[in-house]
Amino acid sequence: MATVKVYDQNKQESGDITLASDVFEVEVRPEILNLVVRAQMAAKRAGTHKAKTRAFVSGGGVKPWKQKGTGRARAGSNRSPVWRGGAIVFGPQPRDYSFKVNSKVRALAMKMALSSRLAGESLLVVKGIELPEAKTKHFAKVAGALGLTKALIVAPELDETLCRSARNIPGLTLTTPSQLSVLEILRHKQLVLLEGAVAPVEARFARKGA
Repeated sequence: MATVKVYDQNKQESGDITLASDVFEVEVRPEILNLVVRAQMAAKRAGTHKAKTRAFVSGGGVKPWKQKGTGRARAGSNRSPVWRGGAIVFGPQPRDYSFKVNSKVRALAMKMALSSRLAGESLLVVKGIELPEAKTKHFAKVAGALGLTKALIVAPELDETLCRSARNIPGLTLTTPSQLSVLEILRHKQLVLLEGAVAPVEARFARKGA
């Protein structure tokens, strides 16, 4: 079990908390993280690119000229790829880039990502963030006090005040335990867990993976 300090939004110590070792103290294997990150990035690809084949190019249907006697090369359609304005051969077509990764492997990668932030001393547990109103300047003041530059902040649940206050600050992303992903954790140098989000994160991954 790892015991870490809990801070308030002014970076003053307000106690400590024990993190589950089977979630936050897992040996990091880069190949597992790489696999899951590639899968998540591939799933984000639209795959809507498309080049026109002969079936979709306008024209054709009539032989441009007779087969013999003109002195020109044989031609059967003005949709031929060798003609200007013709079709594209083997061009890109719509496709799905996603590939399957087993749920146990995904859960294991999540544990590794969380463990890497704890081992790198870039995980911060904050008791809570309370703002008087939804203003960017209020959240920026808290972020400055906590020393956040490029951080992923995990809140127990989405709060309208926090969301509206944090959305215009570059480098800061607000999420919840149910939306937490390996890609987002690794994209940010710092991971901030609000104290109320620790238990849901542990409950989500405690008994999954090996």
